[in-house]
Amino acid sequence: MNTQAIFEQSLRTAGQSITMPRQAVFNALQHHRSLTMRELVNACPTINRASVYRTVELFEKFEIISRIPSGWKYRLELGEKFLEHHHHATCSNCGASIALPEDKSLEVHLNGLAAKRHFVLHSHQIELIGLCEACS
Repeated sequence: MNTQAIFEQSLRTAGQSITMPRQAVFNALQHHRSLTMRELVNACPTINRASVYRTVELFEKFEIISRIPSGWKYRLELGEKFLEHHHHATCSNCGASIALPEDKSLEVHLNGLAAKRHFVLHSHQIELIGLCEACS
């Protein structure tokens, strides 16, 4: 199933329709690895700012997008329905967000840590902060 079909199915399953603002936000995120809210608003010039914010809130609720923490700010990207599970490293100098591929041994270790505390792990995000290659 392609990403557009998954997007449409996700909205239909949630009882939501595919509107022009929703499609525009999805298209913008589909063509970028991750975006700040400002970048997303700028990437949707025909959609008003309030509609972009409402769409992001809806998409987070239905796990169409994920919020990537970066200190007290965040970036947005398509959720795990569209991308494989991964983590991020954020450059503290230029703000670049670098996707890190999933590491099976890390995932096993995290599940083990949670289980030791009788905690059922549903999802997680790991935030690494440092300097990217260009800044170091």
